[in-house]
Amino acid sequence: MNSSSLRPRLAVLITAVIASVGLLSLSSATAWAKVGTITEFPVTTSSSQPEGITAGPDGNLWFTEFAGNKIERITTAGVITEFTVPTSSSQPEGITTGPDGNLWFTELAGNKIGRITTSGTVTGEFTLPTNCGSSSGCSPIGITTGPDGNLWFTEGGGVGKIGRITTAGVITEFPVPTSGSLPEGITAGPDGNLWFTEGLGNKIGRITTSGVFTEFPLAPPGSPNSQPLGITAGPDGKLWFTERLGDKIGHITPKQGKITEFPTPTTGSEPAGITAGPANTTNVWFTESLSNKIGEITTK
Repeated sequence: MNSSSLRPRLAVLITAVIASVGLLSLSSATAWAKVGTITEFPVTTSSSQPEGITAGPDGNLWFTEFAGNKIERITTAGVITEFTVPTSSSQPEGITTGPDGNLWFTELAGNKIGRITTSGTVTGEFTLPTNCGSSSGCSPIGITTGPDGNLWFTEGGGVGKIGRITTAGVITEFPVPTSGSLPEGITAGPDGNLWFTEGLGNKIGRITTSGVFTEFPLAPPGSPNSQPLGITAGPDGKLWFTERLGDKIGHITPKQGKITEFPTPTTGSEPAGITAGPANTTNVWFTESLSNKIGEITTK
C-alpha cells in the first residue's frame, strides 16, 4: 500500500483557517446554542493540503501541509507563519505538542517522525526502524503525547502498527490485531491509555502503554465504512473523532465504549483532523478535507 493509495481521503485538508476577510471574531464564533453546534471558518490558502492540527504550548494552533511540505502556525487572530520540513516531499501529516515543549509530527512519505520548536526550527527527524522500502511503506500518520512521557503514533502501511518514540528518538512498534485496518489518528485518553482510529477496519482502538490492544467496532459487520480518521481527548472526558465518509463527528466514552455521532452541516465535507481547543476552552476543532473549512463543535 503506497502513500497515494493509502490516502484518497487526504487530498485537501485544512485549507480552512482564515476567511478571505480574516478569521471570524471569537465573540461571534462562540455564541453556541447546544452540544453539537458547529461553526466553520473558510480559508483563502489553496493547494497546500493541510492535514493534522493541534493546540501548541505557545497558545497558537499548529498544523501540517501535506502537499506544501511545511509546518504552519496560526494565531487566534488568524496570522499564519510557515516553516519548511528539511526532508523534501516528506508529506507531513499528524502533529502534536510533545512533553518537551516542542511540536512533534509524522512524515508519511518520508517514513520519519519530526520535531520542531515553537520558534520554527526543525531539530530532529527520526527514521522508523521497520524496513519501509517496500510499496506498503511504514506510512506514519497520527501522533500524540502519551501518559508515559513518550510520543505515540500510527503506521498505516502494511500490516499496520502503533509506534512509540521517546524524546531522545528511541522507537518501538506494536502490530495492530486487525490486519490491514489502517490505523490513522491517535490520542491519549483520560484513562491512561492511547486511543486510535482504524480507517479501513471501521473501529476505534485502544492500546495500553505496555502494548495491550482492545478494539471497538463503529457498526455491525457488513455496514458501510464511515472511515474514522482523526481522534482527540475532549474537555468533557470523552474521545472525539471524525468520520471521513460518514460526514460526522463522533465521541466514545472511555469506560463503556458508547458512541454518539453528530452530522456536519456541509454534506461531503470529509472531516479529518480534530483537536481540543487551547487551555480553558470547551470546544473541539476539526478540519474539513473537501469543503475547505475549519469546523468547531461544542461539547457542552
